[in-house]
Amino acid sequence: MFLENTINHSKQSGWMEVICGSMFSGKTEELIRRLRRAEMAGQNVEIFKPKLDTRYSEENVVSHNLNKIRSTGVENPNEILLLASRCDVVGIDEAQFFDQEIVEVANKLANSGIRVVIAGLDMDFLGRPFGPMPNLMATAEYVTKVHAICKRTGNLANYSMRISQGKNLVELGETESYEAVSRRVFIDEVLSNKEE
Repeated sequence: MFLENTINHSKQSGWMEVICGSMFSGKTEELIRRLRRAEMAGQNVEIFKPKLDTRYSEENVVSHNLNKIRSTGVENPNEILLLASRCDVVGIDEAQFFDQEIVEVANKLANSGIRVVIAGLDMDFLGRPFGPMPNLMATAEYVTKVHAICKRTGNLANYSMRISQGKNLVELGETESYEAVSRRVFIDEVLSNKEE
């Protein structure tokens, strides 16, 4: 369970929160919820996402439920350092699409007193840890893992199974390209096909 940091304000620095899980699990929805609460508290909030993520909007972070919040697309993580200098809270969506430099950038922001809230896929379509996410989770004070529901079994969905034919690691898509599935479905459909 995530608890907002409220202890000993005079001696605290910033901190990192990571929201992770499969596709369609509500990661971006939770990111938006946390950032809206910070805005309601009068905090200076900036949100960033990789420039390549244009699925719903170029100017907004948008959840699958179409909730949105204004954001800035960046090519590389160092741009965030330049643009976030006056922030109380920095949000970063789709962190798995950044290179490992996002880990150093997020830690620099937190070390300077900024609350950093990061959302991203923890595993790729083959069930492997995705990009910088393991290192972000390891260095964060708080990690929240959210789950979708597998439509085939009704169990928690922990995996983002690709149903399109693409083989590239990064392939933007929604329900036409991916399905959130349980471990059992992932084993039966993806891992068994890899072994053949």
